[in-house]
Amino acid sequence: MKQIRPTELEHWLQRDADAAIEAAPLLLDVREPWEVDIVRLPGSVNIPMGEIPTRVVEIDTSRPVVCICHHGVRSMHVARFLADHGIDPIFNLAGGIDAWAREVNPDCPTY
Repeated sequence: MKQIRPTELEHWLQRDADAAIEAAPLLLDVREPWEVDIVRLPGSVNIPMGEIPTRVVEIDTSRPVVCICHHGVRSMHVARFLADHGIDPIFNLAGGIDAWAREVNPDCPTY
């Protein structure tokens, strides 16, 4: 499992969008639905942390996976769990959606 900064993820997403690359990362948001209702990254898939063990089969492992939460702690635990279950490559968004709002898109709501 690797850490990825919000600005690095932004560049990755932009590069893949510009080139129409099929290996764009899967953005796996592990926050609770009420948190996702406040703010989410476009195209992200929401599977709350507590549901990951029973829903792991829903994760598209043909793409790199970037785990996202509020501050990066829950997503780090999920990324480790998924890595231990053979999912690779896997990344944790360092600082979570809060860091994304501070470093990439200040128009994103924070909570």
